[in-house]
Amino acid sequence: MHDQPSVSELVQAVKSFIDETAGPNLTGHAAFHARVASNALATVLRDLEHRTANEAAEAARLISLLDASQSDDLASLNARLSEKIRSGELTSETPGLLEHLKATTIAQVEIDQPRYSGLRTAKS
Repeated sequence: MHDQPSVSELVQAVKSFIDETAGPNLTGHAAFHARVASNALATVLRDLEHRTANEAAEAARLISLLDASQSDDLASLNARLSEKIRSGELTSETPGLLEHLKATTIAQVEIDQPRYSGLRTAKS
């Protein structure tokens, strides 16, 4: 049994140090860079928390949309999607395509920019 901190716990510890100890004692450019570092770590934490579920949902949508095999990996599914869009085989009229693209984009924005002003509108 491993009794070490998880990756998320380690990242959270560094973020907490920046936010609670180092950052408040900094000024000017150093304070700005501390906020940037804290925001980057927050993005990493959201990604660690949501990536597995987001990728599973994306793969399920792609398998349905492309009538693909359950064994296809996400990268190959996305490559097939891109090729079918590029060739015109899939268009905005294709059932499920726009819904998939919207859901995938929303999932990524929730990780990258969760306070993005248009996110709430996009989700409704």
